Amino acid sequence: MTETTQSEIDITVSQSDAASRTLLVTVPVERVKTAEAQATRWYGKRAKLPGFRQGHIPEPVVRKRFGEAIRQSVLEDLLRESWEKARTEQGFKPVADPRIRVLKYEAGEPLAFELIVDVRPELKLERLSGFRLTRRTAKVGDEQVDAQLLTMREQKAPWVPAEGRAKEGDLVEATIENLDTGDAKAGEPVRFVLGQGRALPDLEAQVMQLDPNGVWEGGIRFPDDHPDEARRGQMRRVKVTLHEVKRQAVSDLTDEFAREMGPFETVDALRAAVRSDLEAEAAREADAQLRSELVDQIAAANNVSVPPSLLERSLHAYAHAYGIPEEQHGKFAAEFRPVAEAQVRRDLIIEAVADGASLHATEAELGARIADVAARRGESAQQVRAALDKAGRLRELERAITDEKVFAHLLGQTAVDDALAAR
Repeated sequence: MTETTQSEIDITVSQSDAASRTLLVTVPVERVKTAEAQATRWYGKRAKLPGFRQGHIPEPVVRKRFGEAIRQSVLEDLLRESWEKARTEQGFKPVADPRIRVLKYEAGEPLAFELIVDVRPELKLERLSGFRLTRRTAKVGDEQVDAQLLTMREQKAPWVPAEGRAKEGDLVEATIENLDTGDAKAGEPVRFVLGQGRALPDLEAQVMQLDPNGVWEGGIRFPDDHPDEARRGQMRRVKVTLHEVKRQAVSDLTDEFAREMGPFETVDALRAAVRSDLEAEAAREADAQLRSELVDQIAAANNVSVPPSLLERSLHAYAHAYGIPEEQHGKFAAEFRPVAEAQVRRDLIIEAVADGASLHATEAELGARIADVAARRGESAQQVRAALDKAGRLRELERAITDEKVFAHLLGQTAVDDALAAR
């Protein structure tokens, strides 16, 4: 619908950082009127109104009948034209569609608005080698192996009725009635494990003082750090009836238990497998920490700063992913800012290194990784790729391959000492 020259639109950069530009856009009145006339003619030719032949509806009637649609069409055309002109003139490498704010569109006035553009930062890293790091791998002792074996036994243990009063770790079944409401209805049945933080501390303390089928009435206080801010520090009168206490019957660590847990004939075989798994996890944690320290040293050596626009964008994405309510975004951002800042800085450095050394994951590498996953799952590569694509995780896998290549490249130029660390 639009046939104009882009030179009529004035675009100036009002603010910028390494990852964003704010553009002031002004479209002259003449250009706006031309766009309005074009949109009016377009609707006039296609509209069907009672009493008029198609294509012969008077312009005032078209404007009155389709005024809002014409306005929307004009805005879409001029915004698109302005964005195309901005990209051509400024040479942007946008990472997302632009955002529009402060839009002014009044009759007889120029169209004016701001375009907020997130762009890909160009990071120059002068030093990528010559660092010294220590990989600190946590030592796996007998106590860690025993703790893991106990956890495994607890996961398999059934809950059985217990004698006497409840204690931390027991499963209790009770009824709680809110006496402040004056509601004559039966209380609310609850079921929770003591000591896991699922009930108020005051309530748990009273439950542990009751015998089975015992009843207690009194006040309980919501703690000052309760997730519901409106309830913090409040008191509530309740009636608690304890019905049953159950305790896990943890089995002994025997060869029979080992066989239940997998292809292990003896406890020693199970213990060796658990130790191997814990050592592998310790090695992964050590490597992750090593990579984090390397990124920190590269950032410090090259004075890498995080563009505010990218940081705010990252915080918004994290808040959305964690389902943070809009009214709590400010508090969340203040608490989560260091984490988001570290992640953005890491992403910038990895992207810059991958660009400079041509280390981005190739289609062949992605295909090979998918084939490996397919072989482990007993599925076809096509099935795995389709599943990853549907879940939106292909990009995640591609990113993981790039990360591995980048860190292999960087660590090949860095001195790394190994040390065992106590847990």
